[in-house]
Amino acid sequence: MSTADGKASDPLAAVHGQAGEWAALPLAEKRDLLARMRERVARVAPEWVRLSCEGKGIPLGSTLESEEWLAGPYAVLGYLGALERTVAVLADGGDPLERVRVRQRPDGRLALRVLPHDLSDRLLLNGFGAEMWTTPGVTRTELRESVARRLRAREVTGGAALVLGAGNVSATAPLDVLYKLYYDNAVSVCKLSPVNGYLKPVLEDVFAPFVERGFVAFASGGADVGARLVTDDRTATVHITGSRAAHDRIVFGDAAPGAGRAPLLSKPITSELGGVGATVVLPGPWTAADLRYQAWHTATQKLNNSGFNCTASQVVVLPADWEHADVFVAELRAALRAAPSRPGYYPGTDDRLDAALAAHPGAEDLGTGCRRLFIPALDPDAAAEPLFREEFFAPVQGVVRLPGTPPEYLRSVVDFCNTTLDGTLGVNLVVHPRTRAAMGARFDETLVALRFGAIAVNTWTSLGYITPRVGWGAFPGHDLHDAGSGVGRTHNALLVDHVERTVLTGPFRPAPRSLLHGEAAVMPLPPWFLNNATGQRTARLLTRFAAEPGPLRLAAVALSAVRP
Repeated sequence: MSTADGKASDPLAAVHGQAGEWAALPLAEKRDLLARMRERVARVAPEWVRLSCEGKGIPLGSTLESEEWLAGPYAVLGYLGALERTVAVLADGGDPLERVRVRQRPDGRLALRVLPHDLSDRLLLNGFGAEMWTTPGVTRTELRESVARRLRAREVTGGAALVLGAGNVSATAPLDVLYKLYYDNAVSVCKLSPVNGYLKPVLEDVFAPFVERGFVAFASGGADVGARLVTDDRTATVHITGSRAAHDRIVFGDAAPGAGRAPLLSKPITSELGGVGATVVLPGPWTAADLRYQAWHTATQKLNNSGFNCTASQVVVLPADWEHADVFVAELRAALRAAPSRPGYYPGTDDRLDAALAAHPGAEDLGTGCRRLFIPALDPDAAAEPLFREEFFAPVQGVVRLPGTPPEYLRSVVDFCNTTLDGTLGVNLVVHPRTRAAMGARFDETLVALRFGAIAVNTWTSLGYITPRVGWGAFPGHDLHDAGSGVGRTHNALLVDHVERTVLTGPFRPAPRSLLHGEAAVMPLPPWFLNNATGQRTARLLTRFAAEPGPLRLAAVALSAVRP
């Protein structure tokens, strides 16, 4: 067997001994590697999307193809561009936070405005915004000193970082590898999930500038391959994007759950493990058009990627005394039924749907060709309700109604989301602008009280996933024994520490109604909405723009977004 063949069968051998070379590589060269990779992603993007669509049973040219552009090459290109700018500023001796607005919040936290970041953000995502909030007590000096600290110090890791990639979203594994390279300053091995292992040739192609120098290697196969890589002495750290059960098997083996479990894993592990996502509706003076638009918004949060997202909305929370509650449920039911049919490609889907149906025999099946379960009347007092305690990772949508006056409802929402629902990854809030204005400071207090890594107001937490400067992960506080929705963060192209959460905002209404009501938003429908007939075209053009920004490509995206 040749040396090359040996390294192909042993990916750790390909990067073994390269940690020092990577750590010592000048920042300008690390920037150039990103630029070379961005060119390669642009070239292979159509093949990347084609393979992803084939793997998920999505017809090429259908509206659903937009998902594979946005959560694949587009997300990676955006991150590469943002990371390249951060490293370029550092290489020139500058401060990557110099052009980032940092404000001091009333509670003492710092808030970094990461969206919009530049003119193209203001034009393409007009009306959308994002702030990263730091943990309490962090000073501006500490924040700036934390930027790319390992990269700047040329800190050498003792071995390779192992990334255990997710099988549902094609951008996840490459984004996690890039984060390990540039945040941890570590050479990396990426073991792909068997679900999307078909992307291995594409990813080896786009990472070729790193692979050729022994900074990155890829592996594929089943759990046995992952287990060997985890326990290998050449692996220094592990990162997993997946389920809590998979995390606990890595850490504790087959030991039964319980406080007395002794970890078998002796090396550091970080994670993003999902959870039960919620969409919370606040009462307000909604019109029929508002109800229909937000119903499709909620259906998208559920059925994007057929429900196989850590950001999927599993529980919709409604105010029991709201006069529009019944109409909203009817509109949501209609949107779930009308959304494009698609196969349940992820392994174990039928078993999870069977479990949901066993717990709720009266669940409505709104699918055509594949099951799509809707449970419109969950009991808020049923603490053991499976939809509250378990991420089903399937097309299952439940609705729960909480009683009380608006102030009481708001307090109940915080308590319900924080203590009843499992996980701390993300929550979505839908609020009429007049309702938010009337709440005043109470609305901000609600955001502070919610313990989630991402809070989306009139948008979806997935916007944070594909926004490159957003730190992505669970709310801080989990550990090895109670991993919750995960430990640590990823993405975060500014490479800062001390991130507690991200707050995302969007328009309550689409254009032109948004403009008629004084909202600064010109997008008729975001390209990720399931009922956006031009989403596939717009997503493809967005990807071209992310690969090579320019005024003509920017104009093409804007025209596509508003033209039927």
